[in-house]
Amino acid sequence: MSNSGSVAGGDAARRSSEGRIGWLFDPKLVSVALASVAVVVVAGLVQISFGAYSMTVGEAWRAVLDPAVLLDPRWLLNFFVGEGLMRSITGFQGELPELAHGTLIVWNIRLPRVFVAAIVGMNLGVSGAIFQAVTRNELASPFILGVSSGAGLMILLTLVVFGGLSAFLPLIAALGGAVAFLVVYAIAWKNGTSPVRLVLAGVIVGTVFSSLQTGLFFFADDIGVVQSAIQWTTGSLTGTDWEQVRLVLPWTIVAVLLSIAGSRQLNLLLLGEQTAKSLGMSIEKVRFALSGVAVLAAAASIAVAGIVSFVGLIVPHMVRNLVGSDYKRVIVGCLFVGPALMVGADVGARLGMSVITGADSQIPGGDRHRGWSAARTSCT
Repeated sequence: MSNSGSVAGGDAARRSSEGRIGWLFDPKLVSVALASVAVVVVAGLVQISFGAYSMTVGEAWRAVLDPAVLLDPRWLLNFFVGEGLMRSITGFQGELPELAHGTLIVWNIRLPRVFVAAIVGMNLGVSGAIFQAVTRNELASPFILGVSSGAGLMILLTLVVFGGLSAFLPLIAALGGAVAFLVVYAIAWKNGTSPVRLVLAGVIVGTVFSSLQTGLFFFADDIGVVQSAIQWTTGSLTGTDWEQVRLVLPWTIVAVLLSIAGSRQLNLLLLGEQTAKSLGMSIEKVRFALSGVAVLAAAASIAVAGIVSFVGLIVPHMVRNLVGSDYKRVIVGCLFVGPALMVGADVGARLGMSVITGADSQIPGGDRHRGWSAARTSCT
């Protein structure tokens, strides 16, 4: 009798566990994940194959899979956490083994750009999905809700007025995005907030901040300052290295885990405030907390890539059409589709102009209209 009881208990526990994680093996979600990974791999290989030191796709692939890096934790730690922390963790004080020339170029210079693009796409996809659920508006995104505009204003203000603080530009950009959303939330507050008021307040704040950005350009005397500002406000991954990966990765992990943990609350918010309240949810606390997660993800991306406006809007729509509206699947889908879109767009931004015109220039990846304008300016 006791044996049959333990067997039944084991079966029940197993069924419960399968129910908790079974949705991860949904055929649509698995197909989206595999297709997105394939896009990232192909686009990434194209990205790292081109440059002043040209190599074939096969040579690039062999460099990425070089056992001298993948089987040596010292090199992996050196790239992902930095040399100082690597030596503290491993106790290794000597010289790292030499790498082949192609491997060194791929891992030290080209691969970080692919990693940053993937992380930025992941963050912006998740951020857009959360904002669209919180506001119950499928046109919501970090750009629409003022986060991007606030970051852009702080970037320009620092470059034009407080040039001595330019070394802290990533942190200032992230802070600007967070402050902008707090302003939006304060404007939208009237004995609580509502999805409509949040969107309207975001449009107002974004418009005002964008106008201030335009005005600040007239106070810039140095063409180098203008070029730096354009690079930040149009979004670009030019010049990214492992420092940017190390900067954005911890915040990305936190934002992703919190967004997955909050997926049930996001589903309830989509049902309407009355339904969510009847199920015991504290609407304002949950809305503010989840918005904070979205701001964290967007600010982390802005800090390393500038303002990339289209990913946070497009990716959640693509994922919902592919896997359905359940936010557990939507969030996980964004973690794959976002990187695929961003890495692919970055390849086009880097190689598009050289293929079309033969000019050695790049299209900024964040804003299509301003990006083409900047590209034309750089070519003349």
